[in-house]
Amino acid sequence: MKLEGGCYCGAIRYVAEGEPMMKGQCHCRECQYITGGGPNVFIAMPLSGFRFTKGKPREFRRADLAKPMTRQFCPECGTHLTTNPNVPGMIVIKVGTLDDPVKMFGGPELAIYTIDKPPYHHIPQGIPTFERLPGH
Repeated sequence: MKLEGGCYCGAIRYVAEGEPMMKGQCHCRECQYITGGGPNVFIAMPLSGFRFTKGKPREFRRADLAKPMTRQFCPECGTHLTTNPNVPGMIVIKVGTLDDPVKMFGGPELAIYTIDKPPYHHIPQGIPTFERLPGH
């Protein structure tokens, strides 16, 4: 599978190739900050097949955390593009940045960190839900 996408203003573009490792929505409090209040809809892809093809994103990681995630965003328009979740070989892509989210993503296959889910977040019926990560 080949995914292509970029930021709102067009300054950053990327390509991700390989088989999706996870398709989901995250309801953690940190993702609520990133999304402006909603769940974070994401697709995890192999890091080895990911590259930026135009522009250079800025990175942010919290200095007060022992194992902070690296979040990449457009320095021009602020679009949050990816997260490095500290899982070897994985990059998390924000579905809203895909050129064709409906075709390329299809829909979440699981919901994670539902322990932080506010009542106004909606989870599609029939998908597995996890208070934290699967297996934890």
